[in-house]
Amino acid sequence: MKKTLLAAVICLSMLSSASCGGPHPALYLPDEESAQNTAEYHPAETEEDTGQRSVVYFTSDISSDGLIRIYDALGFEPEGIVAVKISTGEPPASNYLRPELIGGLVTKLGGTIVECNTAYGGSRASSAMHRQVAEDHGFTAIAPFDLMDEEGEREWPVSGGTRLDKIIVGSHAENYTDWVILSHFKGHAMAGFGGAIKNVGIGISSASGKVYVHSAGTRTTGSIMHGDQEAWLEALAEMVSGFRDHVGQDHIVYINVMNRLSVDCDCDGNPAEPDIHDIGILASFDPVALDQACVNLVYQAEGSESLVRRIERQKGGHTLEHAEEIGLGSRAYQLVDIDE
Repeated sequence: MKKTLLAAVICLSMLSSASCGGPHPALYLPDEESAQNTAEYHPAETEEDTGQRSVVYFTSDISSDGLIRIYDALGFEPEGIVAVKISTGEPPASNYLRPELIGGLVTKLGGTIVECNTAYGGSRASSAMHRQVAEDHGFTAIAPFDLMDEEGEREWPVSGGTRLDKIIVGSHAENYTDWVILSHFKGHAMAGFGGAIKNVGIGISSASGKVYVHSAGTRTTGSIMHGDQEAWLEALAEMVSGFRDHVGQDHIVYINVMNRLSVDCDCDGNPAEPDIHDIGILASFDPVALDQACVNLVYQAEGSESLVRRIERQKGGHTLEHAEEIGLGSRAYQLVDIDE
């Protein structure tokens, strides 16, 4: 399965004169049919610019050991208090990342699992209910758990965007110096897909901050529904840019786990069963490159038609386009398979 999914990873002679094995990063180039059929594909223009591309690490080992190995590949060295941002998952049957998968890494980091309350109701809309979900799902047994907006919120500025001039985060976000954004990659009813960008853009926003992003910066109360799809996707990218600028780019790493690839998000308590097999774990310092790599692997995967339709129907690729335009990251990347 891994060879099929990574068939489009081509080792260029400038990167490795011997073979596709070894420590050399490979440049991701989907096949011609995939390139023609999806706007998600972002090709290389020249071989010479590979040194400017963001590195995305890959392993097919979806296990506690695999998660630790791909984190170690990043070479990230936290300097202070570490927040591990996850989704606690909506009951009763969502596909959140299980404690037995992430517990080893969280322990290694000495991290605190962090979340914010939801803005759409459900079982995680209040702190008391959300804490119960975190306990029921096993997260409080593996690490300290912090609802960042339990005691209020803070506004951080955004520059360089067109939709937001601020982001609204849980007040406890200011307590952490280093961040591991640990995301379950999957489909999403509103964004098309959910990965690193959504885990930050919505997940670190307080409840009112979530409305602010969903409404493309037009309000902080009321429904999360917004009539302009592209506007709210642009706001989603801009929120992450504001977060990155406040925390510091060198203090954040992003890891996406590509298992249980339902068309539905972990905010759905009864998601559709996946149509495609698990793929692997990917990690990067660049959230745009990371999410783009995951989208490309979905397009390459057998049986991904329903998830591809979800991404395209919701214009999910526009989030990545805008994120690149505002300088959040690059859609071009080098994929490094750490299993080789």
